[in-house]
Amino acid sequence: MKKALLVTRVSGFVPQHEMNNVKILQQMGYEVHYATDLNNVVYGKDNSRLEGTGIITHQIDFVKSPFSPAVKKSYRQLVELMEQESFDLIHCHMPMSAVVGRLAANAVRKKTGRKVPVLYTAHGLHFYSGAPWKNWLYYPVERYLARYTDRLIVINGEDYERAGHFPIRGKVVYVPGVGAKLQSAGKKKDSLRQRDLRQEFGLSEDTKLLISVGELSARKNNSLVVRAMAEVKDLDLVYIVCGSGDREESLRQQVQDLQLERKVFFAGYVNEVSEVLCQADAFVLPSYQEGLPVAVMEAMTCGLPVIASDIRGVRDLIEHGKGGYLVQGFDPVDYAVKIRRLFTEKQGEKAIPRAQRRQQMGEWNKKRVQAFSLEVVAAKMREIYQEIEEERQIDDTTK
Repeated sequence: MKKALLVTRVSGFVPQHEMNNVKILQQMGYEVHYATDLNNVVYGKDNSRLEGTGIITHQIDFVKSPFSPAVKKSYRQLVELMEQESFDLIHCHMPMSAVVGRLAANAVRKKTGRKVPVLYTAHGLHFYSGAPWKNWLYYPVERYLARYTDRLIVINGEDYERAGHFPIRGKVVYVPGVGAKLQSAGKKKDSLRQRDLRQEFGLSEDTKLLISVGELSARKNNSLVVRAMAEVKDLDLVYIVCGSGDREESLRQQVQDLQLERKVFFAGYVNEVSEVLCQADAFVLPSYQEGLPVAVMEAMTCGLPVIASDIRGVRDLIEHGKGGYLVQGFDPVDYAVKIRRLFTEKQGEKAIPRAQRRQQMGEWNKKRVQAFSLEVVAAKMREIYQEIEEERQIDDTTK
């Protein structure tokens, strides 16, 4: 049986984002293996979602820092695994694991002479316009590793343009993200409401809900919206933070310091995102950095207007003024202005009621997100895998 290896630095990434690709590979006759740090689970509390998937797991002691001496250990582990299993396809994800994975694959290729195709999906290249200087340290690394990459898959326009200049062994391909599930878009709100946020937090039916979904990390920048909420205390509006992470305690302290206990609520990690999004009136994403944010696509699918940072990836999804508002810079006052604009009635004869405006934006987003659907992405990924397999078969017959 043919074997495919998926490589990610942390566990949980595949069941969260890559199960569609797993199914495609299995349908193509591949036995799917997964190399990851099973002791470092993100996107969930444990590895239970891998059970019953047919995925064969392998423990690799990945580290996050490229300067850690432990990188050599993960490299040796991957080399040993690749030699032992003789994979027919290797697909890497996440910056650090993609670096180690491609170096290991190249070492095995040199040793065995087998031309195993190597793919890397960059879910947002580490370097981007406006990124801190330290992020750009990855640029020469990625440029160098392109010579060991048969398909560099990028998920937004900025990355596609930049990666197009790399001296790649294969080619750069654009794929619109990991795919948005569109089926929830046609459901009525009440049909999804198993968890009633208004009842849970003691809110009235008239109170408007502004929601964010994602890891509570420095990159997601939730504190910006908390500060913006201090500027719009007069509105009958609350901010519900969905997610968990290392910034949760500091965010809770910030809410107390600003006396926003009745304006900002924490809903914890959410398994069924559509269940909470279907109750919202708008979605907010104040991130410093994104590739192509899944949470925004989920909000678009649910017909929500979006207020978000004007950054790479978000621009691919939201058109300012049509699907919501893009905010330049990271000033809480600017976010507060956009929040107020979305929820405060405009005066004048030709003014459109804000509820109607939010609905129009949501409908625009529903149509826009169809171009990023699971079906669209699956068709593209199947095409890439089939193309790669054909190239491998040609290499095998010409030896």
